[in-house]
Amino acid sequence: MKVGRDGAVVDASEAVISVFDHGFLYGMGLFETFRTYGGRPYLLSRHLERLAAGCRELGIRFDWTEAGVAQWLQEVLAANGLADGYVRLTVTAGEEGLGLPAGDYDQPHALLLVKPLPELPDSLYVEGKQLWRLALPRNTPEGAGRHKSLHYMNNILAKRELMASAAAAGAEGLMLTREGWLAEGIVSNLFFRRGERLLTPALDTGILPGITRERVIALARELGMPVEEGKYTWSELLSADEVWLTNSIQELVPVTVLASQDGGAEVSGGRIGNWTQQLLSSYREETGGVIG
Repeated sequence: MKVGRDGAVVDASEAVISVFDHGFLYGMGLFETFRTYGGRPYLLSRHLERLAAGCRELGIRFDWTEAGVAQWLQEVLAANGLADGYVRLTVTAGEEGLGLPAGDYDQPHALLLVKPLPELPDSLYVEGKQLWRLALPRNTPEGAGRHKSLHYMNNILAKRELMASAAAAGAEGLMLTREGWLAEGIVSNLFFRRGERLLTPALDTGILPGITRERVIALARELGMPVEEGKYTWSELLSADEVWLTNSIQELVPVTVLASQDGGAEVSGGRIGNWTQQLLSSYREETGGVIG
């Protein structure tokens, strides 16, 4: 397997990181996950803006351009025989030795990993999936807002809880805040419709400001759907007319069953809802994708 390291393409075995890298020692690093369509990364500029903003807050030098990443990505995809792929771009702080840093990180490393896109059945976008309420709360952001950081323990513990639960195969896990507000999925942002309002948890609940989330909000407004970002409860979600999840790889996935240890409810008659369908169609018109 070939991977990208600091702008080059090398064998995976050569893409090593020092044991003194603060990404390894202290979780000081950030990453972005996205995908390509027809070989072109979708919303790359927004992913890089979010990554650069996070690096500024953490004091990590970031000087990659959109053109530079796009060209590097083409080389990594080609080296792996892929026309399209699931992409992860990681920036790790670099070697600083033991102890907390006295200043900024001036020698970071960038890693670019690709793999084939997951083969998702067409039925997923018609029949949807289950969303399981987890007991583990969403932790609060370490800084002013949530970063897609290398400190990913909360999500991993959530996935372990989901796998040990009675959730259906393929279900996503939903985390709430310690106060009981809806937050986000393990790897997704949450949306739901009640009546004529499209609702999604606000960023001040501590959720990740998802790039796909942001684009779906914009598309909804273009379609004339009233969008509200706020604080909502599990009970409010149980009475939703439609529920869906977003992330950069799976796009918009309908939720047709809400479940927890205390029971649950079917959503939108067990099939994709009208607003979800409209938004998914608009999203795929932009990306060139098709709905099966």
